[in-house]
Amino acid sequence: MSKRIQSKYKINRRLGVNLWGRAKSPVTRREYGPGQHGQRRRQKPSDYSIQLMAKQKLKGYYGNISEKQFRRYYDEAVRRKGDTSENLIGLLERRLDAVIYRLKFAMTPFAARQFVSHGHVTVNGQRVNIPSYLVKEGDVIEVREKSKQLAVVLDSVQSAERDVPDYIEVDHRQMKGTFIRTPLLSDVPYPVQMEPNLVIEFYSR
Repeated sequence: MSKRIQSKYKINRRLGVNLWGRAKSPVTRREYGPGQHGQRRRQKPSDYSIQLMAKQKLKGYYGNISEKQFRRYYDEAVRRKGDTSENLIGLLERRLDAVIYRLKFAMTPFAARQFVSHGHVTVNGQRVNIPSYLVKEGDVIEVREKSKQLAVVLDSVQSAERDVPDYIEVDHRQMKGTFIRTPLLSDVPYPVQMEPNLVIEFYSR
């Protein structure tokens, strides 16, 4: 498991954004970056730096995605027909842990990854414990019966921090949802502006 779990909010401070839109983000208290050099005056970023930051922001948002895995998503997005940046967003949003997060069965992408890894989720009735599993349109995702009364799930479902996007249907009483369609960038409720086009430019240099 990535070390990022222990220091996820450092991503916020390094990038200078509240990446997940959470009230507890330290960016709301300290806008400068982490570490002893965090308060240095920032220079005007280069094109490379802007592209790198866009990649780190998108990769960081989805929790524990490694560079190797993220690069595979880029390669797959390029291989598919259509707009590469839209393809990349579609692939990321089809990850099972991302879908669990969108369904509000977990408070954060990190919690969603752990929830899937611990075997609390089924897809079309079959237990799946791989966070990177790509769901398909029409797939039914459900919290396993013995996990439906877990406090972390109930707290997340009742949270007013986020709304469920319209490309997913959910029944919170049954703890069940359906992935209706693969979203476009404009459909995804990111708390901050994502620029997948810059990510594509970064990898295609």
